[in-house]
Amino acid sequence: MSEERSLNFIEHIIEDDLKANYSKEDLRFRFPPEPNGYLHIGHASAICLNFGLGLRYNAPVNLRFDDTNPAKEEQEFVDAIKRDISWLGFKWANECYASDYFQQLYDWAVQLIKDGKAYVDSQTSEAIAEQKGTPNTPGTESPFRNRPVEENLELFEKMKNGDVTEGMHVLRAKIDMASPNMLMRDPVMYRVLHKSHHRTKNDWHIYPMYDWAH
Repeated sequence: MSEERSLNFIEHIIEDDLKANYSKEDLRFRFPPEPNGYLHIGHASAICLNFGLGLRYNAPVNLRFDDTNPAKEEQEFVDAIKRDISWLGFKWANECYASDYFQQLYDWAVQLIKDGKAYVDSQTSEAIAEQKGTPNTPGTESPFRNRPVEENLELFEKMKNGDVTEGMHVLRAKIDMASPNMLMRDPVMYRVLHKSHHRTKNDWHIYPMYDWAH
């Protein structure tokens, strides 16, 4: 007689949600690679986990490319990733890209600026890192944290249009520089990159950071 397989921690979470009346028909899974290289054995493990959950719960699995860094990403890697997933025997329901909603992310960022919840910081990346503080000490606010909204909007527009050099400005969320979670200490949302994107070509000169795109 075969032994019953124990659940992994993700399956435990899913089962708890289903017991709490979450609809099984609403379950969705995804595999979200960045197309900046070829897959390795660790990726294969993640693919089997994510698509395996889809098979177990009869739910769709989306292939979602995190294509937010044109300096390292290429169409060649997109194609290779798709071939490898197919070779492993899996099929995705929808093929999605972060670049599909670059405009939406930008519009949301503009709204945050208007609401006083984001600002353009003109410091170097080194200065920003130094001001983060430590897990035991609060960070230091940027001298540009309280820039007027209109100035922030003007600078962000210049960033978008490619009128500033890389590293001159970044857009940061205005959250809490004393937060015990250091990731919440005014994280960078956008940086300037004058690189051609494999899908959007030269439409954009600013690209969302990983945390903002997710």
